[in-house]
Amino acid sequence: MEEKAVFAGGCFWCMVQPFEEQPGIKKVLSGYTGGHVANPTYEQVSSYTTGHTEAVEITYDPEIISYDKLVDIYWQQTDPTDAMGQFQDRGDNYRPVIFVKNDEQRKIAEASKEKLQQSELFDDPIVTTIEDAKPFYVAEEEHQQFYKKNPARYALEEQGGREQFKKQHWN
Repeated sequence: MEEKAVFAGGCFWCMVQPFEEQPGIKKVLSGYTGGHVANPTYEQVSSYTTGHTEAVEITYDPEIISYDKLVDIYWQQTDPTDAMGQFQDRGDNYRPVIFVKNDEQRKIAEASKEKLQQSELFDDPIVTTIEDAKPFYVAEEEHQQFYKKNPARYALEEQGGREQFKKQHWN
């Protein structure tokens, strides 16, 4: 049996590896969701006119890894206090969103967000939104497994503040 989870946490290139390395993950796809244009291109999404955000769609085996665990991994890749993008990636197409597919996912995501808010790990409010899943459009092939295909460029992206933030807040 397999299920899907969709998370937006800034640049989709940086959201693949942390999930792909987990047992029970069958596939992680980079793509676009949450907008109003069917089958958008990277250029269209980057133009801020489609309403989409860059996201990852994770296919997983819930017998091996729970949705709850995926949400925990998600939080630790993001700055949940920044609604206007993530790290060096600014704009609506980089906004942090947990896209839920059903009531169970919504319940887990909302409880996790509340727990994070109560933890006082952050001084600012947790602004990551939880939204109903919309159609997910797989990004162009050059954006899939970017960290493997373009390790030097990927390393540059990671230097945009994400790694430093993760070490400071999550380790």
